[in-house]
Amino acid sequence: MSTFNFHGQVSGPSNFGDGGKIEIHHHGTDPAEALRLAAELVNHLRTEGQPALVAQAEEVRGELEQARQEQRPADRGRIRRALETISLGLATGSSGLALAQSLGHVVGL
Repeated sequence: MSTFNFHGQVSGPSNFGDGGKIEIHHHGTDPAEALRLAAELVNHLRTEGQPALVAQAEEVRGELEQARQEQRPADRGRIRRALETISLGLATGSSGLALAQSLGHVVGL
């Protein structure tokens, strides 16, 4: 069986894959969920008293909000860098780390 990865818009008649069948699994398609998780991450980090990480989480939330307002894809590189910084500052197994990882999954990182 072959594996095909598609990133971005897919449309029109196509006959890809084994037996002419195709399955597309695309992550990062729910901006509302991403914004909700980003706000939750900001609040969680504030509660934990981690101001440097709050700034990174605010950057993620701000980029997602701006992308929503401008009706464009979010800058995944910017989000990835901020989430990596957050992940480095959190303890393994913490709920903050789980939130950061979930947010990364939702935006397709």
